[in-house]
Amino acid sequence: MLNWDTMFASRSSRMRASEIRELLKLLDRPDIISFAGGIPDPALFPDQEFKQAYADIFDGAAVNSALQYSVSEGYKPLREWLVGQMAALDIRCELDNVFIVSGSQQGLDYLGKLFLSPDDTALVTWPTYLGALQAFNAYEPAYDQLTPNGNRTPESYRAAASAAGGKVKFAYLSTDFSNPTGETVDLDGRKKVLALAEDLDIAVIEDAAYQSLRYDGDPIPPILALEIAEKGHINDTRTIYCGSFSKTLAPGLRVGFIVANAPVIRKLVLMKQAADLHSSTINQMAISDVAERGFDAQVAKIKAAYSRRRDCMLAALEKYMPEGTSWTKPEGGMFIWITLPEGMDGAKLLAKSLETAKVAFVPGKAFFADGSGANTFRVSFSCANEQMIEDGIGRLSALISAEIGS
Repeated sequence: MLNWDTMFASRSSRMRASEIRELLKLLDRPDIISFAGGIPDPALFPDQEFKQAYADIFDGAAVNSALQYSVSEGYKPLREWLVGQMAALDIRCELDNVFIVSGSQQGLDYLGKLFLSPDDTALVTWPTYLGALQAFNAYEPAYDQLTPNGNRTPESYRAAASAAGGKVKFAYLSTDFSNPTGETVDLDGRKKVLALAEDLDIAVIEDAAYQSLRYDGDPIPPILALEIAEKGHINDTRTIYCGSFSKTLAPGLRVGFIVANAPVIRKLVLMKQAADLHSSTINQMAISDVAERGFDAQVAKIKAAYSRRRDCMLAALEKYMPEGTSWTKPEGGMFIWITLPEGMDGAKLLAKSLETAKVAFVPGKAFFADGSGANTFRVSFSCANEQMIEDGIGRLSALISAEIGS
């Protein structure tokens, strides 16, 4: 019998199925209350606006270009709109600094390919976004722990990377309402990450997928904005800003973007030419149309809904969760991170929960590059109504109480 494993590249051995993608299958089971997915609520999609946008494209002269090959950099009007959006965040940039990708996940894959040789080191937080680990794993890196407000020296990172057989290449972090913890890196933490990157002479990959979803508190400048303020121009910076329309407009269209200095963008364009040539032109045109007509109103709509659900889940956790557990209190985003008493295992708890409490969540271990974090798990409030949250957290808390007492 043909053995494909002997023919696959060695890097394929580090590719694993996403636990979250697998858990999404539970959404089809009516008996399960799922806090696992962390996907946007489809009831909040601007479907009528997209219906009109696509109708306008097919009814007008733009239909031919919409269905034709296009430039790899991305649809110019969309990039121009993004330049304006970035200016509002104090990220002053030009058209040549903006690159459209097929979802920010593709952007992370490209950045892994661009920077990582086998045994190079990527600095990531413990825990970090699972999709980033999946994207980077294909390029066979080592990982080291990035602690934004920590006190590790650049020398210790260099020594660890050298012992692993390579060099430190970048620091990756989700700065606002991160997946999976919901936490935000404070201003001092952002400045320290930037200072560490300067000392190590590495890139900073700033994942801003949830940046628009702030419900409380004051916005904190993106790391790229801080660096531009310090150095004067985006083409003198080392921070690479990754954004997405998936959490605000529609994930199924797979449109994201990268904002960075021009030399990095030029390299990414070459990668795209060798991969999928360009992101879907018609989807970029539709995104551009909907964003220009009502991005702020759409964001306000989803923020109102998600903030109520977050408040409901935090209240339910406070009401039902037993002593010995703790959780984050995010100011935005879609996630809450729960820590169980030492010795408990989130994966084993999930197995029991699916069988008895009928509640799904994501065990935390998958989010740790070193395989730690067994006593943690992630819940999402984005697709759950208030009754689901009340019932689900109540049932899950009762199971955890029984496990602690057993």
